[in-house]
Amino acid sequence: MDLTYTEEEQDFRARLREWLLKALPELPARPSPDDWPGRRAYDLGWQRRLYEAGYAGLHWPVDAGGRGATPTQHLIFLEETERAGAPYVGANFVGLLHAGPTIAAEGTAGQRARWLPPVLRGDEVWCQGFSEPDAGSDLASLRTRAVRDGDDYVITGSKIWTSHAEVADWCELLVRTDPEAPKHRGISWLAMPMDAPGVTVRPLRTLAGSTEFAEVFLDEVRVPVANRVGAENDGWRVTMVTLSFERGTAFVGEVVACRRTLGELARTARANGRWDDPALRRRLGRLYGEFGALWRLTQWNVSESERSGGVPGIGGSVFKLAYSHARQELYDVAAEVLGASSLSLDEEWVQDRLSSLSYTIAAGTSQIQRNIVAERILGLPKGR
Repeated sequence: MDLTYTEEEQDFRARLREWLLKALPELPARPSPDDWPGRRAYDLGWQRRLYEAGYAGLHWPVDAGGRGATPTQHLIFLEETERAGAPYVGANFVGLLHAGPTIAAEGTAGQRARWLPPVLRGDEVWCQGFSEPDAGSDLASLRTRAVRDGDDYVITGSKIWTSHAEVADWCELLVRTDPEAPKHRGISWLAMPMDAPGVTVRPLRTLAGSTEFAEVFLDEVRVPVANRVGAENDGWRVTMVTLSFERGTAFVGEVVACRRTLGELARTARANGRWDDPALRRRLGRLYGEFGALWRLTQWNVSESERSGGVPGIGGSVFKLAYSHARQELYDVAAEVLGASSLSLDEEWVQDRLSSLSYTIAAGTSQIQRNIVAERILGLPKGR
């Protein structure tokens, strides 16, 4: 991995900075966190601006609608947009970071042509229908059934923790298509339209008071067989592709955000007198080193995914495990720096701190990531 920047990459950074300086002041005010239709419109509006400027799907393959940019250009884009305070993917995150890359890697030419351009243009939002009430970390034990009926699957079951289901157009859905097969072999990956008859969405309120998750109930929902990505009963393998993106590259922009947050905390500590505490300075210094190392690991993972055809490897589990715990500690330190003001739910810091608690669960629990690292990277025997 070459960590130096070429003249072309430096020129790319300069042109991106110039565009951001012009584009960001033109954005409308951010909507209220509870206004999901407004948030959808805001996020899609930003995605449309990126698309029109040639920055949408920057690192996606050209035949998938992207620019085929190098991993380094992709990382430069994330660095510069975060430093400029540009909107993140928001309601678009499943389509841009999970479903879209999976379809680009595993979908047919027709599926790529149907689903990828609307994601990049900011026309459609996706949600993820993986977890179930009794199938969270043990995802392969899912029970939602899909029975073949001619050219359709008829689906019955429920999903939980479905991100942005309230405003989604499509759902990347895991279903059991062969109940007699071993649990990892009877699963299929489908694209389900959220406006199909029989789909019911019930929002879930989080600890922070937001409703970005929902329960989704499926009552004999018909989905065309043509919407299946990959072969029937090969959905677990396709799911591993999705999860490799979710764990390996989906958090890239957030590492940059955490490094910025850490700098803000250091400045705040100097301003309010807490910088005099040597223990606090040591914690901030160690976190600075951890997030620096995570950024280097991010660069390595993105470069590795490019060499392997665009799909991140199992090293994403190392990153996800380390990042989840570093993020939680970052906001523990934030509470120490901010003192009593960190207890108000009106403070953005508090919202971020409560959100950080979910990261050791989301995209596979830390226990699952440790098992993956132990078995698939270190070659240790499976636990009993």
